[in-house]
Amino acid sequence: MSDAAVVQDGVQAMVPREAMSVPAQRERDTYAITPGAPFMQREFGFYCLEQWAEQGMPQDVPRAELFGYEPGGSHSVGGLGWCEAAFSPRFEEKILEDRGEHELVQDAFGRHVLCFKGRRSGFMPEYVDHPVKDMKTWEALCKWRMDPTSPERFAKLDDAMAKARSAAAEGKMITQGMVGGYMYLRSLIGPGDLLYKFYDEPALIHDCMQTWLALAQAVISRHQEHITLDELFIAEDICYNNGPLISPDMMREFLFPYYQELISSLKARQIDKTRHLYFQVDTDGWATPTIPVYRELGLDVMSPFEVASGCDVVEIGKQYPWLVMTGGLDKRILAKSKEAIDEMVDRIFPAMQARGGYIPTCDHGVPEEVPYENYLHYRKRALEFA
Repeated sequence: MSDAAVVQDGVQAMVPREAMSVPAQRERDTYAITPGAPFMQREFGFYCLEQWAEQGMPQDVPRAELFGYEPGGSHSVGGLGWCEAAFSPRFEEKILEDRGEHELVQDAFGRHVLCFKGRRSGFMPEYVDHPVKDMKTWEALCKWRMDPTSPERFAKLDDAMAKARSAAAEGKMITQGMVGGYMYLRSLIGPGDLLYKFYDEPALIHDCMQTWLALAQAVISRHQEHITLDELFIAEDICYNNGPLISPDMMREFLFPYYQELISSLKARQIDKTRHLYFQVDTDGWATPTIPVYRELGLDVMSPFEVASGCDVVEIGKQYPWLVMTGGLDKRILAKSKEAIDEMVDRIFPAMQARGGYIPTCDHGVPEEVPYENYLHYRKRALEFA
């Protein structure tokens, strides 16, 4: 096929800029780290909407209109989990024990979770137990739930791919989201026990990761029969407030071989082989030390830069001018005062807009401590940079 015959439909080749939707243009300009480009207007998420309703937030006005958000410039395809393994079927959710004001619950991922009675979301539960203790429990309880040949995984594939192709035709970035290796292992084994397993049972870790990779290859290869991907986005949460939870050497030994194989295969399967594949890592905590480590895999984008853990997007942006960044706004400042919000905005926004490659959002979901009036003031200031 000659170059002239390539269809610029977002799959065979990139849509011409003049044919892209405005949100798609803005998102692509952000990813290109275009100095002076207007900021995308969106938010990480919310844990405060009930409180804001009590404080006078209109219930009949869409949040996009209320806060000045714009339609997204990207479209996500999934099927590979996010904070947990992509089980099919999932575990039965059931109450294991009544503890008065609390319930011990088995969740859909086999974990035993202590919750407020009758409430399963909007707070951080206590994780009491995890399903994988050793190779025997891994094989008996979990591994078979990650069978890449399970037909139910692809039951809605045609509809999902039609929506993705339609988004690609608008020039939107097509993102493959999935649970990252560390987050996946943690959901199986638990954060504490996992650290011992790296040393005591490395064969178990590698078997878990081989299974993760086989499932990812199977699902993504089916997607790539229909679409060209612009981004691989992994949910990792590999850091806490003092840095990474495992060393760079352990990352390279237990995670990176599987990431490298996945990324290499993904690039080789692309319909449009000229397309740059962005690689994004999402991790809470003090993420800065992991940036050069993930760069070994081709890191392009990171989020959400938790300020309480020491992340400063202005300083990180100077240190890593090639890095696209999302997040970095201190939820604690949003809870303080309008004057404190102004100080934060005036320090971060002009510098980051001049740099380019930044999407401002809260460094996690907006908590209930943030007053509605404070958030309205923040949104007014943010729109000055739109």
